[in-house]
Amino acid sequence: MIANAAPRPDSSYAWLRLVLALGISTIAGVGMWAVVVVLPDIQSEFGVARGAASLPYTVMMLGFAFGTIVLGQMSDRTGIVVPIIIAGVSLGLGFGLAALAPSLLMVSLLHFLVGMGSGAGFAPMMADISHWFVKRRGVAVVIIASGNYLAGSIWPLFMNQLMPSQGWRGTYLAIAAICVVTILPLAFLMRRRPEKTALDAATQAAAAAQADLGLSPRALQMLLVVAGFSCCVAMSMPQVHIVAYCGDLGYGVARGAEMLSLMLFLGIASRIGSGFLADRIGGAATLLIGSIMQGVALVLYLFFNGLASLYIISGIFGLFQGGIVPMYAVICREFLPAREAGSRIGLVMASTIIGMAFGGYVSGLIYDATNSYRLAFLNGVAWNGLNLLVVAWLFMKRQKAMPQPA
Repeated sequence: MIANAAPRPDSSYAWLRLVLALGISTIAGVGMWAVVVVLPDIQSEFGVARGAASLPYTVMMLGFAFGTIVLGQMSDRTGIVVPIIIAGVSLGLGFGLAALAPSLLMVSLLHFLVGMGSGAGFAPMMADISHWFVKRRGVAVVIIASGNYLAGSIWPLFMNQLMPSQGWRGTYLAIAAICVVTILPLAFLMRRRPEKTALDAATQAAAAAQADLGLSPRALQMLLVVAGFSCCVAMSMPQVHIVAYCGDLGYGVARGAEMLSLMLFLGIASRIGSGFLADRIGGAATLLIGSIMQGVALVLYLFFNGLASLYIISGIFGLFQGGIVPMYAVICREFLPAREAGSRIGLVMASTIIGMAFGGYVSGLIYDATNSYRLAFLNGVAWNGLNLLVVAWLFMKRQKAMPQPA
């Protein structure tokens, strides 16, 4: 049924494809969150400082960025099937071999494969699904982006159940097996390609919008890269270190994993809501709202560290920042060539991932230097301020370009 369905935008097949893509994105998304959960165990096993223990996460995020760029470009040429297959193989090898690695260096290097596999389930999947929707493109893109957060709400809880008996290495082996036996078969259900007429119409619409904005594609791309990097440096502090932070406060890493799951689960609601909002007011306005609200949530972490408070703030943070990252993909489709969607979205998403990697590592270094996460939270607030400046300027530029009522 899937293979023979008419490949039209906003059709019943498009929605069915969206469900399949969300499933693949959720499974592949394990790569971003698994290392966050095992960070304290890795630090304990290898006897290293928090900054060194954060290295696998940083390498994973670099692999994620590589996957979004390279596999995004590949999806423009070959379609999405080959990148999905590469994702399944990379995740299986990365998790499986990391579970057997004898040193922190080897564990860290193998997380590049883990990140690359997860990257294929993120930006390339958003680019692919954007071709299948016009009226509900914002909603479709954020649903796929929510797969990453859905993964963050499911996988840490699964790992919490397995790690007490199997340890982080046994848990990694189980994840490797699950990724291979699910992702590879699902890849072949995504063989259809979008119609040429749909791509032509989207290209013409983006060219007209970009001309009205008054920025070249390269200039807009660079602005989005700067905004994406800075917002995710800010975003990384709670997401990467909340588990370890709770351990330091004496609440236990299990409580931190629960906060992470809560944060990401509520982030799904934020992402989907942002998609409906973007379809009404545009990606730039929605992004501005998200940037302001994320900054507010980060400031709250500076004033409250009780157990109940941290649960509440983590939930608020998830609701506030969940819709930010997919808005960059929506803006790319509004203003940049449709046939280059995989490459364009991949590059901007890569900047967000590098921002997460940089932010996660720098936060660990700040903690090592101060034995406190307070300055790390302040660092996040500062980077969020930079993001807000760029996004506000882009929003004002967009408003000036819009037709004014008579």
